[in-house]
Amino acid sequence: MPPDAAVDHSLSMRRFHVSDYRQYRLLEILPGALVWATFVLAIVLSFVVPLWVIGFIIVFDFFWLVRVLYILGFLMVAFTRFRRDERIDWLARTTTLLNWQRLHHLIVVPTFRESREVLDTTFRCLTESTYPLDSMIVVLACEERDRENATSNGEWLRERYGHRFRHFLVTIHPSGRPGEMPGKGSNIAWAGRRAKEWIDEQGLVYDDIVVSSFDADTCVHPHYFSYLSYTYLTHPAPTRTSYQPIPLFNNNIWDAPALMRVVANSTTFWLMSETLRPDRLFTFSSHSMSFRALVDVDFWQDDIVTEDSRIFLQCLIRYDGNYTVTPMYIPLSMDTVLGATWQRSLVNQYKQQRRWAYGVENFPYMVWNFRANPLIPLGKKIKYIWNQVEGVYSWATAPILIFILGRLPLWVANQPGSPIRDLAIVQTAPELLLRLMQAAMIGLLVSALLSTIILPPRPKRHHWLKFPLMLLQWVLFPITMVAFGSIPATEAQTRLMLGKYLGFWVTEKARHPATPPTLSTQPR
Repeated sequence: MPPDAAVDHSLSMRRFHVSDYRQYRLLEILPGALVWATFVLAIVLSFVVPLWVIGFIIVFDFFWLVRVLYILGFLMVAFTRFRRDERIDWLARTTTLLNWQRLHHLIVVPTFRESREVLDTTFRCLTESTYPLDSMIVVLACEERDRENATSNGEWLRERYGHRFRHFLVTIHPSGRPGEMPGKGSNIAWAGRRAKEWIDEQGLVYDDIVVSSFDADTCVHPHYFSYLSYTYLTHPAPTRTSYQPIPLFNNNIWDAPALMRVVANSTTFWLMSETLRPDRLFTFSSHSMSFRALVDVDFWQDDIVTEDSRIFLQCLIRYDGNYTVTPMYIPLSMDTVLGATWQRSLVNQYKQQRRWAYGVENFPYMVWNFRANPLIPLGKKIKYIWNQVEGVYSWATAPILIFILGRLPLWVANQPGSPIRDLAIVQTAPELLLRLMQAAMIGLLVSALLSTIILPPRPKRHHWLKFPLMLLQWVLFPITMVAFGSIPATEAQTRLMLGKYLGFWVTEKARHPATPPTLSTQPR
């Protein structure tokens, strides 16, 4: 591809304009249509050919048992690496590398109506990093819609922490800009461009800057930037990969309701298991990448909900498939969902999961741009499309098929007068399905044990009896799979299918006023 064509290609990746709206809408419809076709067929066929559906459910449950054990193996290996790597003195390793001081870290922290207490914890953790603070350029990305609160917090943080970094910048993202969606993506894109202006003034080299996009409640491990620096400096292609740490939702986990704790730990363990399958990895939530790559794709896309995963696809397409995600076995700690009331926590958790599930919007973008770029290998295109489709499809359908619809054909087959009521498979199926579920419990048991290992120290305001409750809470897992997995994922795909597009929703953050949150950087 000639240089001028490469430039045009990169520009087209920043804001995607579809010339044929009908074709693109078909791609948006497909994931949701597959989900609803599955539900409708499961119900209809349960009455028409219940015996076939019973056989399918047995095979389906067996498949998921095998998959649980398969993922469990990855989780155990990843957890071992996680516990090993968070104890290593990464700064000592980094300082042995030639010219390591040339590296700078650009840290973007978007905020919208967050409290001063939340931001103070985030910035305090930054200052407790083992990596030299004078190499850090920190940007507090604020919204004009929150100008008064943002300005007050920005000045307070500047006075308290700003002098400790090489540069501290507060940006105000204007509201109502044409073509933008109000939300994190447009905010950090604006902040990134303002940071680029300062970087250009200083004459810093883009390849020597690693940018980290953090949520407002992200608390970094003390060794995070040392680990990141070492990984970046020793990577064979450091500007052609993103760096994904392990997200822990530990800041306020002792205060959060049990349902929210199960969802938080389930998310952590799933993402941890994915680190051993880099061909499936996307960037998620707080992550890091080369500033060179960020500039090449013209920053984060500012008109979508899931900018955290989209930025990976932007780079994958911009570099003709030559882009990856490198796992980092070190934690970043964020908040477990916690509202002002228990009921509010449930609502917030649902909305957060729905927003994450809206990553299905990447499917049409991926297919459309893969088709337009012949330089990406066909095998890589097929793999990413399959992983995306299978992932969002299973997210929406598997829990409902396993825990709810899978019982429907058994009920139909056992009705008085049913011609298949006395068949051996009908009589033995409930016992067989129960055994399969019991075998899958090994995954819950391991998850329960691992969740207690990564718990931060128990705040004194909580009784010691709450610790065993952290184990018992995993009996709620089937509820969380349906209520905070299948249902919000189905809604997200249905919204995309119907063209009822989802806007960006900022998760409400609540902290117990008695003490500051306990951080994952203080392991048990």
